[in-house]
Amino acid sequence: MSLTIEPGDPRSAEAGLLLQKLDEALSRGYSPDQQHGLSVEALEEPHVHFFLAHQDGRAVGCGAVALFAGFGEIKRMFAEADTRRSGVGKALVARFEDVARRHERPLLRLETGIYQHEALKFYERLGFTRRPAFGAYLDLPPHTIETSIFFEKAL
Repeated sequence: MSLTIEPGDPRSAEAGLLLQKLDEALSRGYSPDQQHGLSVEALEEPHVHFFLAHQDGRAVGCGAVALFAGFGEIKRMFAEADTRRSGVGKALVARFEDVARRHERPLLRLETGIYQHEALKFYERLGFTRRPAFGAYLDLPPHTIETSIFFEKAL
């Protein structure tokens, strides 16, 4: 199997389908104000690097790393269910780590939800550790992050 991780257009049809599936997965169990995904417009901002994963020519995953002062944040990461545990997610995170390092960000952080059991195990396997809320999440009303779990990994 051939796996590639390349910069992508978040407005493309294949990205749109993956982001729609991610939104459907995240809508289960979380109120709208507890969903913190970036909009397509935000994914196009200069400090955000969006990637698509292709396996044998098929778009099977996506995600972005947003660069902030002192850290990068993983946003909108998703892999098709039939490709999980095949290295797609790990390859996406490796690309995010590369971007963060290249831009001299010593930490990679993320927010995920308490019901994303597979994601929680996945990030822990990759060496991420739980941490308190960070960045813009600190300015949100407490009820909007009560279902959030925050992670960090030193690079």
